[in-house]
Amino acid sequence: MFKGLENLANLPGLMKQAQEMSGKMQQLTEELKTKRVVGSAGAGLVEVEASGTGEVLAVRLDPGLVEKQDRELLEDLLPGAINDAQRKAKELYASQMQELTGGMNLPGLSDMLGQIGGSDPA
Repeated sequence: MFKGLENLANLPGLMKQAQEMSGKMQQLTEELKTKRVVGSAGAGLVEVEASGTGEVLAVRLDPGLVEKQDRELLEDLLPGAINDAQRKAKELYASQMQELTGGMNLPGLSDMLGQIGGSDPA
């Protein structure tokens, strides 16, 4: 008579699974905060170190680049290195999520990846 109501009997089990997944996601986020990725631009003239969540932690500039005092070049290379580091952080997150979910394709995962580091997906 009420098609689909048989799934309501499984609701407590689904809620428990959702809570477990939420806990695992929090644990994953904490783990990613301890991991590091390095993005670079200009054949390594500029390197940006970021956490696995995409937070920029350090910027390293080649001493020769600094000596040239080429402001325009630095302004061009810094965004590229930052974007590279954040892309690598997103890839690390995706890889870790695939492990966590056992390879399941979860709707909205791409949107969540775009939220890492508070930036739009590039």
